[in-house]
Amino acid sequence: MFVHIRILTTLLLILMGTSASAFQLPTPPQLEEFYVGTYTDLNSEGIYRFALDHNGKVKSLGLVAREENPSFLAKTADGKYLLAVNENSDQKNNGGTVASFAIVKDSLQFLSRRSSGGDAPCHIALDDQGQLLVSNYLSGTIALLKIKKDGKLEGPADVSQHQGSGPDPRQEGPHAHSAWFHEKRNQVIGVDLGTDQLWLYDKNKPEEQTKLNLTGKITLPAGSGPRHLAIHPDQQWLYVINELNSTITRLEQTGDQEYHIRETVSTLPGEFEGENYCADIRISSDGKFLYGSNRGHNSIVIYQVDQTTGQLYLLDHQHTQGNWPRNFTLSPGEDFLLVANQNSNSIVSFKRNPSKGTLEFTDKATVPSPVCLLF
Repeated sequence: MFVHIRILTTLLLILMGTSASAFQLPTPPQLEEFYVGTYTDLNSEGIYRFALDHNGKVKSLGLVAREENPSFLAKTADGKYLLAVNENSDQKNNGGTVASFAIVKDSLQFLSRRSSGGDAPCHIALDDQGQLLVSNYLSGTIALLKIKKDGKLEGPADVSQHQGSGPDPRQEGPHAHSAWFHEKRNQVIGVDLGTDQLWLYDKNKPEEQTKLNLTGKITLPAGSGPRHLAIHPDQQWLYVINELNSTITRLEQTGDQEYHIRETVSTLPGEFEGENYCADIRISSDGKFLYGSNRGHNSIVIYQVDQTTGQLYLLDHQHTQGNWPRNFTLSPGEDFLLVANQNSNSIVSFKRNPSKGTLEFTDKATVPSPVCLLF
């Protein structure tokens, strides 16, 4: 009896002396959290929070902010603040607005709201110095705002009114759909669906940037309806996705401010005959693969990018497992591509092959009217 007790005591002492790390449970894989912007005309209440695990599974973490039509989201470079456009149109009340929030643990804390400088703001972009570009679709304007160190917005400091039209019935006037900071060229590029043009502006330091100084325009094929763009990480190539004629146009910059159209390719398979409207475009950080979303064909088109010429080679069309894929995004490690299917109320994740660019379905989650995904 006593011998057994002594043996047990000895074993316990040995175990207690063993390195604690040998008995620790494995650390759970890191979850990548992201936010979902929505349209609130049906069942949505605002901005939602989700998580993506290392297997591509998507989990809802609930509503984090009640907002009206927060259709496009952005975060500051330090990750402290989130911004959302309110895609509303009310000329009597100065049109749409932009809201800022502090990211506090599991929630968003409202900080400020300012005019978007027009009607139906649909896109927002930030630079590392806290300058904001807001694109207003219905009024055809781009507004310049700033976010202060405390997360509150100020401005608009300036609003640029686009002019012009196009041959499509939806091009009766200017429709600014997005605006982008091109840091390597100290430029701002506005993409206007209504005028079939890229509007080029100077970009100055924040303390000097009080005006959007127009320096030129680039006219794309008539009726194309440019919507968003992707900037190649290493080369002087721009890829513009055109909503109305379902194409992508590649431009090359050869001079200080000169761009030349090099090619325009279809986002659809040759046999497709239905209606389709492109939405979003992304390029991988290595510059090797380009992706675009097709609303109607309900697919992500995948291209390989020739690293010498920038030319696009069609690889595949991946069905989005849902209806009306609007915005989509790559996960921080680019292991996954996530799609917001607006009309089927779903977020779908795909495993991405980094060497081939191809996608494989992994999971689907439900959320009302998703239109923007932001890690």
